[in-house]
Amino acid sequence: MNETLETKFKLFGENIHIRLLTVEDAEEMVRLQLENKAFFEKFSMQRNNDFYTVENQRQRIQTLMENAKQDLDYYFGIFTNDEERLVGTINLFSVIRGSIQSAFVGYFLDQEHNGKGYTTEAVKLIVKYGFDELKLHRVEAGVMPHNIGSIRVLEKAGFEKEGLARKNVKINGKWEDHQQMAIINPAD
Repeated sequence: MNETLETKFKLFGENIHIRLLTVEDAEEMVRLQLENKAFFEKFSMQRNNDFYTVENQRQRIQTLMENAKQDLDYYFGIFTNDEERLVGTINLFSVIRGSIQSAFVGYFLDQEHNGKGYTTEAVKLIVKYGFDELKLHRVEAGVMPHNIGSIRVLEKAGFEKEGLARKNVKINGKWEDHQQMAIINPAD
């Protein structure tokens, strides 16, 4: 990906910024994932040991970069403005075009940075990007009902609850219910 595209996909907030990840971020991704392995596993699918290798992360990021070029998924890193440190990830995935014009948002934030408003800021940035740049009509999110912190993040970013999807995502080896939430593009 050239510098122009990387700059275009860099969005600044007050405390953090988000940008599309590049293969140069693979080592930092491994660090982030390993430091938060037990914390992230509560909210993610089961991962093989090779997930935590630099080579796997390089290949994964390369695929995600190609997906962005094809308008399928947009996978951003969350970086602190002061230290330029990777503290999380946020993505728009399963982009659907045609008469639907929607995507899902997903995110992970380093456990030690939770509670600082970084995730809310990142969600607002990526939703703005989805609406303004990608011209999406709707951004959806699914969150386990007991994950009150994540529900609050989405509510503060303008998402509204729409219902409960029963046993729809396999998290850490178990099918889990998810609270469905969404935000609609105010321009539509």
